[in-house]
Amino acid sequence: MNSFAVVFDMDGVIIDSNPYHKISLRQFCEKYGYHFSDEELIKRIYGRTNNEWITNLFGAMPKEKLLQLGEEKEALFRALYKDAIKPVAGLPDFLEKLSHQQVPCAIGTSAPRSNVDFVLDRTLLRKYFSAILDQAHVTEGKPNPEIYLKTAQALNLPASQTIVIEDSLSGIEAAQRAGARVVGITTTHTPAELKHCDLVIADFTQLEVADLAVLLA
Repeated sequence: MNSFAVVFDMDGVIIDSNPYHKISLRQFCEKYGYHFSDEELIKRIYGRTNNEWITNLFGAMPKEKLLQLGEEKEALFRALYKDAIKPVAGLPDFLEKLSHQQVPCAIGTSAPRSNVDFVLDRTLLRKYFSAILDQAHVTEGKPNPEIYLKTAQALNLPASQTIVIEDSLSGIEAAQRAGARVVGITTTHTPAELKHCDLVIADFTQLEVADLAVLLA
């Protein structure tokens, strides 16, 4: 049994969904009178829980209304993405290699459970993950390290023995603050923007289990 585990963010890591999130976010925000540039979307929304960015946008509101608005946005996303969804290149084979070498895997995401179920059911990858934590498991979104500390706890390992695969700057910061090693994947940012990661990949065809073991050697 290996003494480390791999924790996957979901959006931008398991699936390259951010272009579809961007479209659904624009549609949602414009419906309510907000018009954001790509830079503003990255700064204000990406990597954060729906509860956080919706509250930042609209102000405080009853929990039921917050959940309703979040689900409205996510239903838009799922409708846009359902016919195009597929895993990031090389991921199914890489997960199979991790499974073969008995490396535990988990998901730590800011997404709601409805999206997690949507992604895992359509990609058929659920069987590879022994722990799945979503926005309901945390009170603070990324860059707060809570999601990655709790995911490590669910894996019965210290965060320092986990390797997190992330695409967003807020997610990378969260993982580093938790004490994890971080592999950056360039679905959202350039290699130069991810140079503070322990390793940078374009997709999972560029990654082997041995590459991860070296990060904790």
